[in-house]
Amino acid sequence: MTKTILIAGASRGIGYEMARQAQARGDRVIATARSEDGRARLKALGVEAHPLEVKDEASANALSAAVTGPLDVLVVNAGVYRGRGGIDAEDSGADAWADVLMTNVAGPFLLARALLGHLGDGSNAGKIAILSSVMASSARAPGGGYLYRSSKAAVTNVACNLAAELRPRGIAVGSYHPGWVRTDMGGSGADISVEESASGLLSRFDALSLETTGVFEDYAGRTIPF
Repeated sequence: MTKTILIAGASRGIGYEMARQAQARGDRVIATARSEDGRARLKALGVEAHPLEVKDEASANALSAAVTGPLDVLVVNAGVYRGRGGIDAEDSGADAWADVLMTNVAGPFLLARALLGHLGDGSNAGKIAILSSVMASSARAPGGGYLYRSSKAAVTNVACNLAAELRPRGIAVGSYHPGWVRTDMGGSGADISVEESASGLLSRFDALSLETTGVFEDYAGRTIPF
C-alpha cells in the first residue's frame, strides 16, 4: 500500500538512501535538505524536496505550510555530531553544546509539533520515527562523546514522552539506531552499508504500531536498553 513519508535530513547518507528506497517501492516521498544542491539531488530521484533548518521553529512551520495532504510517517533524521573524544575534546564548548542540543533534541520536537496536524488521529493516524543512536544508552555508557551521547539520550526521552502523549490520538512514536553505518559520520570502517541500514529502518517504521509505541530499537529490530 502506497504511503506518504516525510524524511527530514535527506541530502546524503542514510536519509538520502531511505528517500531513494521509499521512492523506488512506490511511496510518495517528501524530503528536506538545507542546501540547494541537496534538494537538487533529491529532486533528481523524483522526490518532493523542501528546505528545512531543523533547529529553526519558523523553518519547521514553513515546511508544514508547504506540505499538502496527510503524512503516514514522519522521519526525523537530521542531526549533528560535534565534540568527539573525552572531557578535553576540542569543539565541546558552550556554543557546540547549544548547536548539538538544538539540532538533535529541540529540532525533532519542534518539527513533530509543527507537522502534527498532518499526522491526523484515530485509526488513520500517522507515525513518528526519530533517529537516535545506541550511544543514547546509559546502560552502555563508556565515556566520551558527551555532546552526541547526551543529545541522543535526550531525544530518545522526547520520543518516549511523545509516544505517551500522542497514543490517545492514535499516533505511534519510535526511536531507532541505524547501526554503525559507512557514511561521512560513521566512517569507512563502519559495520554496515547505508543500503542495509536504510532498508532495515524502513521495515522497522512499517512495523511500528500503537502496540509497540515508545520502542527504542536498531535497524534490525533489536531492543536497545535505555
